[in-house]
Amino acid sequence: MPMLSRLERVDWLRLCRTRNVGPATFADLIARFGNAADALAALPELARRGRARGGFKITSRSEAEDEIAKAEKYGASYIAVCEPEYPAYLAAIEAPPPIICVKGAVHLLQRPAVAIVGARNASAAGIRMARDLANELGARELLIASGLARGIDTAAHEGALSSGTCAILAGGIDVVYPPQNEALHNRISELGVLISEMPPGTQPQAQLFPRRNRLISGISLGVIVIEAAPQSGSLITARNAAEQGREVFVVPGSPLDPRARGGNELIRQGATLVQTAEQVIEALRPLLARQLAEPDTNSRPLIAPVDDASVDRARPEVLEKLGPTPVEIDELVRQTGLSAATVAVVLMELALAGRLERHAGQRVSLIE
Repeated sequence: MPMLSRLERVDWLRLCRTRNVGPATFADLIARFGNAADALAALPELARRGRARGGFKITSRSEAEDEIAKAEKYGASYIAVCEPEYPAYLAAIEAPPPIICVKGAVHLLQRPAVAIVGARNASAAGIRMARDLANELGARELLIASGLARGIDTAAHEGALSSGTCAILAGGIDVVYPPQNEALHNRISELGVLISEMPPGTQPQAQLFPRRNRLISGISLGVIVIEAAPQSGSLITARNAAEQGREVFVVPGSPLDPRARGGNELIRQGATLVQTAEQVIEALRPLLARQLAEPDTNSRPLIAPVDDASVDRARPEVLEKLGPTPVEIDELVRQTGLSAATVAVVLMELALAGRLERHAGQRVSLIE
């Protein structure tokens, strides 16, 4: 995989930070144009064809360079999904972050990872279990990933500080959240590794935590849930893991404890019950034996060239098939009889115009 030049990295960041360019649209743009510079040049016309409302503004070179300078001043750097230092299993998920900001012992990202997540208001028993599991799994050369929240996340990071832990943040790499974890945040930046897909200075907001949870599961071979109430963020992480083809483990809890109900329900739905680190290792043994060898990080082939006239003819037909209910892109191709490349270009136009929402499972819906 290639290393980006400084200029290419700036262009990648510009494209990544431009409004309406999410990870899936970013990947399609690179597949269509081959590089970020050509994709940037094409954006205004693509957005115009998608009937963007209120104009279209591309992130400037100076804005991207300022962001990189701010990260570097903090001691952080950027890794693109095409580069060898990018975590292999994160690169293999559907629409991975095109570029991540990292600080600390970046070499740890080449280790196989296991996530440990759970309740913020965890019990003493849950905290001890998280710390012990993290310590024992870390001693087996596994990287322990979590989200630096209070409770279970904190205990997992503390248990793996000496062996290797990764904190994935909802805000910027330089933003400590929650404030009481400032010392732990700093320790992880020295002994482990911090990851964020947000610009430095970004304050954590409610809508950013599901994105963070998707990366926690994406970077990991499996997710261990310890104490999770129904509708908690930990269950979102577990659902993401299942959608990404990762293992879901649950430490069971008392049916009398509300904090255990979400996790116990996952077991009823088929998650693996675990009580020891050895049980986790045994379940992961087939994957570990392959040394995380070759996850498919090149699942998006180049989009074949499509002439403008063909796209103009196809646009009304694709729009007719789209609505507020998510539909698989493959189904659009089947029903319209158009080429996948033509449909992809129309969807790119709509996404850049802010008229398309992307969903898990290669599904899309129209925003009116």
